[in-house]
Amino acid sequence: MLKNILVPLDMGAAQAVVVEHAVAVGRAFAAKLWLVHVAAPDPDFVGYEAGPLHVRDLRAEDLRNEHVALQELRDSILAPGLEAEALLVQGPTAATILDEAARLGCELIIMGTHGRRGLAKAVLGSVSDQVLRANRFPVMVVPVPEP
Repeated sequence: MLKNILVPLDMGAAQAVVVEHAVAVGRAFAAKLWLVHVAAPDPDFVGYEAGPLHVRDLRAEDLRNEHVALQELRDSILAPGLEAEALLVQGPTAATILDEAARLGCELIIMGTHGRRGLAKAVLGSVSDQVLRANRFPVMVVPVPEP
């Protein structure tokens, strides 16, 4: 029985398709949805100077806006029989998704994929591929249209 489902979101326009599938699965199993957005790590985390104060202020504002958007999304899907929480975390995307799934005791990850191929996949990579290759959790991959 599923109790916790992790739903990583990139906060793009196509996330609605992923959320729609996650809500359907969450309701079917009376499972709690964990909506998680993984933001890029702070510059000093990856070995760069944090930069001038105005750059840090802009970064903080971006994170606040992403957090508010994530909370609003959570509020929009709450309904009787569906429990959801929203988290914004920072770190390397695939590793952070896997770490959060383990930390929250999730039995399933539902995530989107843009289905990139060839050069686009080589250059941009695929978080869903990295999560699948880790082979640590069952993963439901939802195809989403390219923006």
